[in-house]
Amino acid sequence: MQLIPRHDPHLVVRSAGALTVAVLSGELDLVLVRRLRPELDALVREADALAVDIRPLAFCDATGLGLLARCARSARARGVHWQLVCDQPWILRLVRLTGLDDLLAPGPVLCPLPAPLSSGPRARAEHPV
Repeated sequence: MQLIPRHDPHLVVRSAGALTVAVLSGELDLVLVRRLRPELDALVREADALAVDIRPLAFCDATGLGLLARCARSARARGVHWQLVCDQPWILRLVRLTGLDDLLAPGPVLCPLPAPLSSGPRARAEHPV
């Protein structure tokens, strides 16, 4: 994985091929959301696949959940593969209570990207219609 420099110490971004991983740390509240929104918006625009790892967060409020929901919606609207990596029971409970579990689809570990569907002649021969 290649480290991609960013301006905020609460955001570490790495890239491995098509997958971009953004790791958030600290307290995801109004102050941090204001600083990270432009960075995360840029990642959504630039990435083919985006995983946001929030396991290091010490705190997340409704504003933080709103930023994550915004990223997930934008990623899906662009056809970008989206993952939210979270293993903290208190954040998972917030996600569930706010009804964002379908949109954010949090998981405890970073999952590899699904294999791309090939539309070449070989794929068509292996999967006849």
